[in-house]
Amino acid sequence: MPQQNGVGEAGASASNFIRSIIASDVETGRTRVVVTRFPPEPNGFLHLGHAKSIVLNYELAKEFGGRCNLRLDDTNPAKERVEYIDAIKRDVQWLGFDWAQGLHFASDYFEQLYAWACHLVRIGKAYVDDQSAHDIREGRGTLTSPGRSSPFRDRSVKENVELFARMRAGEFRNGERVLRAKVDMASANLNLRDPVIYRILNASHPRTGTAWHIYPSYDFAHGQCDAIEGVSHSLCTLEFEDHRPLYDWFLDNLPVPSRPRQYEFARLGITHTVLSKRALTELVREGHVAGWDDPRMPTLAGLRRRGVPPAAVRRFIRGVGVSKANSTVDDGVLDAAIRDVLNERAPRRLAVLKPLKVTIENYYVGRIEELIAPNHPADPAFGTRVVRFSREVYIEQDDFHEAPPHGFRRLAPGREVRLRYAYLVTCRDVVKDAAGRVVELRCTYDPDSRDGAGAGGRKVGATIHWISAVDALPAEVRLYGRLFSAARPSPTDLAADLDPHSMHTLRGCLVERATASDPHGEALQFERQGYFSHDDDSRPELLVFNRTASLRESPGKPQHPRSNSLLQPRQRRTV
Repeated sequence: MPQQNGVGEAGASASNFIRSIIASDVETGRTRVVVTRFPPEPNGFLHLGHAKSIVLNYELAKEFGGRCNLRLDDTNPAKERVEYIDAIKRDVQWLGFDWAQGLHFASDYFEQLYAWACHLVRIGKAYVDDQSAHDIREGRGTLTSPGRSSPFRDRSVKENVELFARMRAGEFRNGERVLRAKVDMASANLNLRDPVIYRILNASHPRTGTAWHIYPSYDFAHGQCDAIEGVSHSLCTLEFEDHRPLYDWFLDNLPVPSRPRQYEFARLGITHTVLSKRALTELVREGHVAGWDDPRMPTLAGLRRRGVPPAAVRRFIRGVGVSKANSTVDDGVLDAAIRDVLNERAPRRLAVLKPLKVTIENYYVGRIEELIAPNHPADPAFGTRVVRFSREVYIEQDDFHEAPPHGFRRLAPGREVRLRYAYLVTCRDVVKDAAGRVVELRCTYDPDSRDGAGAGGRKVGATIHWISAVDALPAEVRLYGRLFSAARPSPTDLAADLDPHSMHTLRGCLVERATASDPHGEALQFERQGYFSHDDDSRPELLVFNRTASLRESPGKPQHPRSNSLLQPRQRRTV
C-alpha cells in the first residue's frame, strides 16, 4: 500500500496577512531567523482550534527556514497534569509536526521569571498587594470608569522586596497576597490597570513539585518566555489583541535578551461544535462523553480515535485560512476534507451492518470459491485481495424489498442483481420467522456470470455488496453524528444542546476477514457504507469499528437501524 506520511501537501504556503508580515520582515532584514512557538497550557487535550495554531506556526517557520518551539505554559499547577503534557506531545506529533530541539516548558524559566519580577519590584514598577481578589477586581474599574489605586500601591521598595521573598518562601496562604505590576490605573485598556503577575498557590507542580509557592500569570510569562527562546513572531488569537500593550510593556521594562512581536489572528469556529477547553472539560467531567478521546469530541485525540487521518485535519485547516475577522465554518467543510483524503487513501473492504442471510440453492454445498477484489478500484498500487464465495452469503436488509416501491432497483422476489466481484443472483423465495420477519432469502445464481462475463447481454438494476458465511467475522459498529444538535451550542447550557442521537451502536454486524489484519487507526471504506476505523476497544474475538465519515454529506445524525416494514406484508414460509 502506498506510503501516506508527511506534511508536504499542496496549500502549505497559502498566502495570508501573517505570512506577508513575516516575508516583509525577512526581506527587510528586520528578522534574521524566523522563530515561532505553539504554547498550550497542559490543562486538557488539544482540539481543532489548537490544530489551526499548530499548522500555522509550524508551517510558517518551516517555509522561512526557521523553527517552531513547542512550549507548554505550565504556570497553573492546580489544573495541570502529566497526562495532559503527554497528550499534547502525542497530538502534535500525530498531526505531523515535530519540535526538534524546541521542546520547552514555562517552568524551565521559573527562576529567570522570578528574577525579572524582582527587577520590577526594585525599580518601583511592581508591588505586593494584600487586597482580596474581589477587591482587586472591583478596584480595576470598568470600560467607562477608571480604576482605583490599591492602598498598598505606594509600599516602599524595601517592603515589597521582603514580602515578595516571603511569598516565594511559602509563608502565606493561597490568595493572601499577590504581586502586581505598577502600570496605569487610569488606562483605557483594563489589562494595563496594574495586572496581577504573581499569585500564591501552595500546590504541587507536575515538573517542579513543591519547590515553588508562587506562580506567574500567563500575561507575565508569555512575552518573557518568547524573549528567552528568541521567538521572532508570537502568533496569538484575537482575544489577546487587547493584551498586546501589556506584552510590550513588560518587554520594554525588563532586560530581556530579544524582542519578539505579537500578532493576532481569528480563532477557528465550527458549527455544531464547541472549541473551548473549559467547555470540553465540562463535557468530560459531567460524563456527557466517554472521555477526551470520545470520537464525537473535536479533540485531536477524539478525531484520531474516530479514524480521521491527520492529513485531513491539515487540509481542512489550510482551506479555512487565516484572517483578522472571526467567522464560523460549516462542519460539512471538515467532513468534506475527511472524505476527500479517505477517498484517496482508504482501502476498500466488505461489511454488512444489518445482515440478511441468502442461501444460493444451486451452488454446491461445501464449495468455496476464491474471487479477486481490488483494494482500491481507482489505484492499482493498493493491490488486490481474495474474497471467498460460498453457498451462504449475507446482504444488507435494506438491499431487499418484498414489495419494492417505485424506483427501488435492488433485490426483490423474481429480480436479479449482481453481487459485487461475484455473480448474478435471482431471488426465488422468502423465509420468515413466526413473527413475520424476513430471516432468509432463497436464491439461484448464474454460474456463467462471474465478474460480469457470460451475462448474455442482460442488464441488472443494481450491484450490491455481500459477505460469505465462510469469511464473515462478527463486529460491533458505532455510528457517530454531531455531538450538538444546535448550530451554535449555548456556552452556558451545553447539556441542553447535546444531540441524544449522536451515537448509535450496531451489534451483530459482519465484516470481511481481511479487516482483522488491517492496521488500527487507519480508516477503511466499507463499500457502499462509509469510512470506518478500528476502535481502541477492538479485539480479535470481537472487532469494533467507528464510523469516521459517511460516503457523502449527511444531516449529521447517524442512520438508525430500523426494521424494514416492507419486508413483512405477508408470510410465505416459516422456519
